[in-house]
Amino acid sequence: MVVLRATQRVLRRLPPGRQEVADSETALGDWYVNRLIVARQPLLLLLSSRSFLAVLTPARDIRLLPAQFPGLVADRLHRLEIPTALVQAEVAAMDPVLTAPTRDRSVLGILVDFTRSIPYYLARSGWDGAGLRRAVDQLAGTPCHASRRADEVVFPDAVAPKLLKDRWQIGLGRAHSG
Repeated sequence: MVVLRATQRVLRRLPPGRQEVADSETALGDWYVNRLIVARQPLLLLLSSRSFLAVLTPARDIRLLPAQFPGLVADRLHRLEIPTALVQAEVAAMDPVLTAPTRDRSVLGILVDFTRSIPYYLARSGWDGAGLRRAVDQLAGTPCHASRRADEVVFPDAVAPKLLKDRWQIGLGRAHSG
């Protein structure tokens, strides 16, 4: 089970969810989602609450997001060259996808920072699918919580693979939780 924690702007457009749900059972935790508009193009920014790994996708039919979400995450993880077995374990744990309001102000702060960065990245990388991928690749290398001690700074492209490996240890041909 995974929880999509949406801002109010997005939550109104999603299928009805629950006000309070348990934490996600996935390695990357709850995912926060915000809608933004850049150069009149509506986009959705999704952010893992544990790794701050971002996914950026056009905001076409937001009501379909829960059904499309596992595939979006799988594509992003494959682009990070995460082993297929780990991606499959993470995606399998995403059933069902629940929606709920946001609740962690620290994650919201990172989401806002990334939302403000995206127009600059897209201006350089373009608006096609490859441009969106380059923009999130730049976000993946962005230090999060940079004002904290050095060992508390989070680089999404380094933390996400570690979380997946730690949670979905693959041994003897089967995944198990760590």
